[in-house]
Amino acid sequence: MRKTLLFVVIQLLAIGLIAQTQIYNPNADAKSEIENAVKQAKKENKHVLVQVGGNWCPWCVKLHNYFQTEATVKEVLTSNYIVVKVNYSKENKNLDALKVLENPQRFGFPVLVVLNSNGQRIHTQDSGLLESGDGYDPKKVIGFLKNWTPGALTQTSK
Repeated sequence: MRKTLLFVVIQLLAIGLIAQTQIYNPNADAKSEIENAVKQAKKENKHVLVQVGGNWCPWCVKLHNYFQTEATVKEVLTSNYIVVKVNYSKENKNLDALKVLENPQRFGFPVLVVLNSNGQRIHTQDSGLLESGDGYDPKKVIGFLKNWTPGALTQTSK
């Protein structure tokens, strides 16, 4: 009985911590943030990675944490992308911004959209395809990120 009670308490605390995580800002002006990211990407010769999700979504929180803690992933991101997080929640679905991104929410959450430095959508990634078990597969994530870098798209075949 004590073990069961302890398990329930731990689960409730974990749910509470996830619920309190504020990675996605429901009050942010998503369209403006994307426009600013595109301007910065153009200056830095990078792409924009739009991460669409919500604080209510455990996989969205997991992806954010993965991007922050995996050194190789973080290096590829910072070297090649300007990252923008777009909120999707009952408070703010950001439908205007998502329409411009060609409605990526159809893939579920989180979803990743790659824009070039002119703001054109060049890829939408269903993040479920990057998962493995209860987390993200490093080879799949790094492969996805490297395949959509500015350098990868400008390479010529020999």
